[in-house]
Amino acid sequence: MQNMNQAGYQQAPNLSMNPSMGKNHGGHEFFDAHEVISSVICMLDQYQMYDQYVKDPELKSILQRQSSFATQMYNTIVDCFQTGQDPEVPTQQYRMTQNNDVVYGLTPGQPKKPAQSAQEISDQNISGFMLGNTKSLSSMFAMAALEITNPVLRRVVADSVPNLIELSYEIFLYQNKHGYYQVPQLKEQDMNVMLNSYTKAPLNGTMPH
Repeated sequence: MQNMNQAGYQQAPNLSMNPSMGKNHGGHEFFDAHEVISSVICMLDQYQMYDQYVKDPELKSILQRQSSFATQMYNTIVDCFQTGQDPEVPTQQYRMTQNNDVVYGLTPGQPKKPAQSAQEISDQNISGFMLGNTKSLSSMFAMAALEITNPVLRRVVADSVPNLIELSYEIFLYQNKHGYYQVPQLKEQDMNVMLNSYTKAPLNGTMPH
């Protein structure tokens, strides 16, 4: 039975059992953490929906591996958010299976338009949705880490940014390989002009090791 205070309001049992829980976070941090955690849930829920539409086994493998990794990332964040202490499972490092070969240049194709039914959803659409999820989370995590006061939660959120970038890059490489995400280049002369428009600055003093 929940405890009743003098005014007759019910008190949350977890707060009465552990009065220190939640006192090692700032107010603004709570809102950022709530947004980060909710957004990871949203991504995982959407990955569940995407799975039924994926036809390419390679993309399905990427989706399932990323979903599994993001689930552990979610558990780690929730753990240190609720306790303010080191999580039981520390931040992991995501290792993609794609190589780093990028195809440059544009190849003409059919003009794109919005799908008119769910049956038109293709692997190109799904991989684009996945890339949108991971890229938006990368930015959100980076911004949230700048506002978090608890050192453990700040480190976990900040250390997750490179992983989300890696998730995004893996999806980009998949899309690029299949011609879904084409990469135009400047003319060689223009690239050379821009590459040579900077020079290194002299160092003053001794750089710290």
